[in-house]
Amino acid sequence: MPVTQVGTSEALLEELRGWVLHETPTTDPKAVNGLMDKAEAGLREVGAAITRISGRDGYGDNLVARTPGTGKPVVIAGHLDTVWDHKTLDTSMPWKVEGEKAFGPGIYDMKAGSFLAFNAVREILRQKVATKSPITLLLTPDEEVGSPTSRALIEEEARGARAVLIPEPAGGPNGSCVTARKGVGRFVVKIQGVSAHAGGNWSEGRSAVVALAGLIQKVHGMVDLAGGTTTNVAPVWGGTRPNVIPPEAGCEIDLRVATEADGERLEQAILGLAGTQDGITITAEGGMNRPPFAENADILNLYERARALAREAGYELPKQHRGGGSDGNFTAALGIPTLDGLGCTGAGAHAPFEHILWRDLAPRGQVIAGLLETL
Repeated sequence: MPVTQVGTSEALLEELRGWVLHETPTTDPKAVNGLMDKAEAGLREVGAAITRISGRDGYGDNLVARTPGTGKPVVIAGHLDTVWDHKTLDTSMPWKVEGEKAFGPGIYDMKAGSFLAFNAVREILRQKVATKSPITLLLTPDEEVGSPTSRALIEEEARGARAVLIPEPAGGPNGSCVTARKGVGRFVVKIQGVSAHAGGNWSEGRSAVVALAGLIQKVHGMVDLAGGTTTNVAPVWGGTRPNVIPPEAGCEIDLRVATEADGERLEQAILGLAGTQDGITITAEGGMNRPPFAENADILNLYERARALAREAGYELPKQHRGGGSDGNFTAALGIPTLDGLGCTGAGAHAPFEHILWRDLAPRGQVIAGLLETL
């Protein structure tokens, strides 16, 4: 059992409520920084060494908090941004607790997990609990859009780490943690055709929408479910009026792959759709955004540690491979043992019924604290 007392689920929920009521859409750096201020103040109060890195490119700040000690640290990383716009609390997703469930924008993905990481580090310092390794806590502002300004920091801190813990939401009905994730690619395709009257001058036109339809079929043909590859084309756009041959069209493409080799091959295949033929010009931009996170022996050893701690806390901790990406993709790809999905149980990430099973806050927090103490 960990030495650190993380608090009751009731007390944790009450403090987490303040984090959820502070809305933090990725696109509002001031809002994200407001919650970052709250976390920073709590960590400074108990003696954490703080580094605050100013935001750029329209995103909020990054926060690094360190505990005393020498040797390789254990890194735990969570994000404070959410996919939800301001006023979501006032309209479609008010804060509420109904039985075992607590609802609110971003509570599952991933304010509960980031809060549990913050709380564990704070209480380790407050209670002066000795840990086997120093701890580095990263709180970041932009994971929901691919971590464009935090990736380099995450990778820098991970390179010198003993292990990396990611308190993204626990998955599935059994609250599984994550030992592997697919790699993620994102692309934007734009098509330029030739406008013409759809009745009187049809033969003079070159429909960008027709070209897009053919391209979508090619991208869909790249799906290999057995091999772990999926593609999705959305959103799509094109045309203006029914009687005008559309001169412009486009789409975005989501690519998920199981291996680095598949990512490289399919990235080139999608970018290779660009070109000019018969009055149609196609441009394609983008690439692999997150490398695959592959399970290995070191990750499985880390999982077994967490599983034993979970049993001490009174629950079973299964594992799963997940299709969605996280910042754990970056650290696992560096060869650093990474365990993901250590946040709270629940459901509805990015959905209007997003919620956690709030009574699991304390036992889930206990496992995080135990890992931070003993790794």
